[in-house]
Formats: sequence, C-alpha cells, structure tokens
Amino acid sequence: MKIAYIGIDLFFTALESLVEKGCEIVEIFTCETDNKTEFNVKICDFARQNGIPCQMTRITAEDIQMLKQKGCKMAVCAGYYFKIPWDAGLPIVNIHPSLLPVGRGAWPMPQTILRGMKKSGVTFHKIAEGFDTGDILLQKEFFLDQKETLVGFMEKVYALIPQMIKELTENFDSLWDNALLQDGDEYWEAPTREDMTVGAGMTVGEADLILRAFLGYECYYEDEFEIIGGRAFEGSGITDTLPLKDGYIAYEKIERM
Repeated sequence: MKIAYIGIDLFFTALESLVEKGCEIVEIFTCETDNKTEFNVKICDFARQNGIPCQMTRITAEDIQMLKQKGCKMAVCAGYYFKIPWDAGLPIVNIHPSLLPVGRGAWPMPQTILRGMKKSGVTFHKIAEGFDTGDILLQKEFFLDQKETLVGFMEKVYALIPQMIKELTENFDSLWDNALLQDGDEYWEAPTREDMTVGAGMTVGEADLILRAFLGYECYYEDEFEIIGGRAFEGSGITDTLPLKDGYIAYEKIERM
C-alpha cells in the first residue's frame, strides 16, 4: 500500500509500524521543531536514509493532489502542527491521544492529567473539515496511574499503536466504510503558560500535578526560571532546587528567563 506520512518524532513508532506492515512511504511531511522538547530528527533521518521526499513547509491542497497522482491509498497523520486540507479523494487518518470526542484539540495529554481523569486512550479517525471531528476508525483505552506523568501517558500510547496500525492496514477498507460518527463534542483549549507555572506559594501536591502533566516539556517557576524535567518533593531541598511551601522542586534543566 502506497501511503504518505505526516508528523514529527512524537509518534515515530507509528511510522515504524507502518513500514513493518509493508506500507510504501512515498512522501513525508513534517514541521520545524525546537529540537529541545519536540523533535523532527528521526523523521528527517528516516526520509534521508530511504530516499523519500520530506517537506518541511505546511501541507497544502496542491500537495494532496500530488499524493493522489502518486497513487497514495491513504495518508497517516500523527503529531502535526497544522490543520490538513480535507479532500474526499484521499483518505487521511489522524492518530489522536484521547478518547474522542472527549479531548478534541492540539494537546490533550497534559489536560487529561490536570483534570484527574482515570482513563484515556488512542483514537484513529478520519480527517474531516472540522478539527478532530472525523469519524472514528479505531479506538483503544488505557487506565492512568494515580501519579501519572506525561512520559508515562505517552508510553501507554506507544504500546497501543503497533496493534492499531496492524488492524488499520489489514482491514483498511472495512474500517473506512464502517467508521463511527463521533457522538458529542468536548474541545479542550491548549494549556496556557499559567497552566504550566509553579511557584514558592504552592504545596508539593499542587506543584507535582503540574510538573507531572508537562514532564519532558517546559514548565515555569514564577517569572524567574524555565525548567524541564521538574519533580516536587516534600522536605528540605539540597542545593540546586527551587522552594515550595512544604517542599522543593528538583529539575533536569533550568534556564533563567
């Protein structure tokens, strides 16, 4: 099956799984990333090593026409920054890390943790004109740990993707023709900087929730520091920590703002 792949390194396991199932990747579309918390290195290396055209600029309606001319049967999108033009002539599957229709939006994973939800999952759905509104092809759920982190959340996502890709490629026509209409609408706005900010006046529990929800990404300590890999602990911190009301924050990286 000839397909195009659209995304960044965040869901590289999906690209690997498609190749393992014998899909021929004829074109790759990715984005400029900061290569600090989000990356495109694996995607670009894969394209270069396999002689596959790799486009960094935003995908257009003309690109969709080009893919159809190349004989693509479908495109798979995962972790792409831009809305993809809809075209009835090319099936496009999006991989979304929530149980749609709950959690529509660009970054539902941290919100899931901040909201204290007990479960989430992965949805494969059709790209449609509305954002994350397309019919559902496949959906699988997982339960969240009591102290779930964004890293742990994504490990659960990655564990589901190979089997879901297998089902998608082996039963594509049936899944596409019998996709389920989404029932309901719960769009989540992307987290704000305030959502990602901790400070000395917070308890360990309050700070820990935020730091777990964004683990691996930037969080902010008041208006002083940007931290990555922060975790909150009770007691007195050793050197190179940041104070909380009843504990401290240790971190992997810190930069004064």
